[in-house]
Amino acid sequence: MTNLKKWELLESNMVLDHPYCQVRRDEIRLPNGKVIDDFFVHVKPDVALVLAVTPKREVVFVRQYRHAIGEFFIELPAGGFDPTQEAPEIAAMREMEEETGYSVKNLQKIATLYDRPSKDTNQTHVFFAENAIIPEGLCGANATGKQNLDPTEEIEVLLIPVDSILEKINSGKISVMGTVTALLLGLKFLS
Repeated sequence: MTNLKKWELLESNMVLDHPYCQVRRDEIRLPNGKVIDDFFVHVKPDVALVLAVTPKREVVFVRQYRHAIGEFFIELPAGGFDPTQEAPEIAAMREMEEETGYSVKNLQKIATLYDRPSKDTNQTHVFFAENAIIPEGLCGANATGKQNLDPTEEIEVLLIPVDSILEKINSGKISVMGTVTALLLGLKFLS
């Protein structure tokens, strides 16, 4: 039995309410009685992330520029969604098609993760899918299907053999936390 207690929310105000960034300022009372009047929380959409494998046992990745770090990263396809408007499974399939042109069915939930629960409100819903394919009629020159990217996205689709995933993580070539976690959790599905 634990003696830990939740913090008491005294007041909450949205101090930045932009479609791409929301920040809430909470006034809270800690269990020891101390009041903190400026605890900032990032209100973020949930994320659907897909670990998809092709019939040739290749994992479908995206490579894209991430401005905050100023580098290109290899990641699993993922994107934000509003859980009051869309189910995580639907968001996962939509993001997979939009970012890669690959389509997946029969998603299996691997986990629900929290990236930074001390400051962020969102959950990351991680799914596994086998038999990721390019829809019929999209082969040959357009082997990666048709992407439907947001104006801020420029994405390269990569197919990496399952057998080389751990080496890419260990060498730092795959280093985004959500992607690494999903891959490590998904190893039992990849074996």
